[in-house]
Amino acid sequence: MVGSIMGVVHNAYSNGSVGVQNCNGVEEKLDGLRRLIGKADGDPLRIVSVGAGAWGSVFAALLQDTYGQFRDKIQVRIWRRAGRAVDRGTAEHLFEVINSREDVLRRLIRRCAYLKYVEARLGDRTLFADEILKDGFCLNMIDTPLCPLKVVTNLQEAVWDADIVVNGLPSTETREIFEEISKYWKERITVPIIISLSKGIEAALEPVPHIITPTMMINQATGVPMENILYLGGPNIASEIYNKEYANARICGAEKWRKPLAKFLRQPHFIVWDNSDLITHEVMGGLKNVYAIGAGMVAALTNESATSKSVYFAHCTSEMIFITHLLAEEPEKLAGPLLADTYVTLLKGRNAWYGQMLAKGQLRPDMGDSISGKGMIQGVSAVEAFFELLSQSSLNVLHPEENKPVAPVELCPILKTLYKILISREQSSQAILKALRDENLNDPRERIEIAQSHVFYKPSLLGQP
Repeated sequence: MVGSIMGVVHNAYSNGSVGVQNCNGVEEKLDGLRRLIGKADGDPLRIVSVGAGAWGSVFAALLQDTYGQFRDKIQVRIWRRAGRAVDRGTAEHLFEVINSREDVLRRLIRRCAYLKYVEARLGDRTLFADEILKDGFCLNMIDTPLCPLKVVTNLQEAVWDADIVVNGLPSTETREIFEEISKYWKERITVPIIISLSKGIEAALEPVPHIITPTMMINQATGVPMENILYLGGPNIASEIYNKEYANARICGAEKWRKPLAKFLRQPHFIVWDNSDLITHEVMGGLKNVYAIGAGMVAALTNESATSKSVYFAHCTSEMIFITHLLAEEPEKLAGPLLADTYVTLLKGRNAWYGQMLAKGQLRPDMGDSISGKGMIQGVSAVEAFFELLSQSSLNVLHPEENKPVAPVELCPILKTLYKILISREQSSQAILKALRDENLNDPRERIEIAQSHVFYKPSLLGQP
């Protein structure tokens, strides 16, 4: 009887619900991963999330909530830069959130941390993003309090002895930060495992046009072998996952680590499967952000017309399938978590929100892609990268009707239109509707059939011979 009582832990979740978790089963998963990595007794498994955006913060908080009770076996930390001030308006809203949540209020009072939020509300004190993150508040997700987190602002201290590094950075910052991290790993004996959450790409045009995904950036910057670098993605709205909405994801990469990590990361409300197709999942992760911006525009311009949004969905997914057939010989089908990830990002997320704000005139492209309270809008840089890459004449494909070689982007009218709206800024948001309503627009099925029936795969796009 004693054993059954000791084996169960009651967890009060942040959303107020109470869950029952089998402590022994969780500890077994932790012990299993520790054995695979080769951790000795008394030496904790060190996991650090690099980057404190919404998903990176939630990912760290999920691990802390699940495994934090085993302090002698695991240490979860998160790195973010110091010095980012919280503006007065955000501080006032944060105070309202705290006082609307009795559990959060009591926690702060118990930790002697409440007074600083009162002072910030009155304008008598400036709060900083790393400071509030320690109390469980992510600057990009103020309305969803997390568990308290161990925050480190010194990058060397955060990563030098980490066994698992979670890349929660935007793709536009991944290379720079991991080049710095590589300096701190020169004396390492063991090779770390890296899980990338980043969605986006770089386009390189020399010596031949090719794509660079975040996992490739990490490999190039650090020299960590690709078998130790994985990508995790799925239909994940960070705040909803932390509030225990049911979700699933795939961790993609070499079999050596993806299967044990899928088991380690799996929770009752967050199911993680494993998959070998790293490239398709990572590219789709970048593409969905591209087309989510357009989805937001269509929603705003048509007053949330279900018909218009479904027409857009059909055309944008056909373009995504077409593009992945250029990049992978046998790409994973747009189904399951891949399709769900695309759907939820087009439905709700910062990129769709950004598209809506542009269409409503509340934001302009020249205001930049880093938005206060939202973070980096990664779809903007991805639009430019995919457009530049697919515009290269060296990648020409045969146009099905005109029977002549054209750059692949000529078969992607939505991508072309988004480029003209967001990057060259020669058209307004209204152009996205014009593109959808073009009488000469082909049936999206035809684009898919073209991709699947022609030998479109170009290994050079991934830097392969």
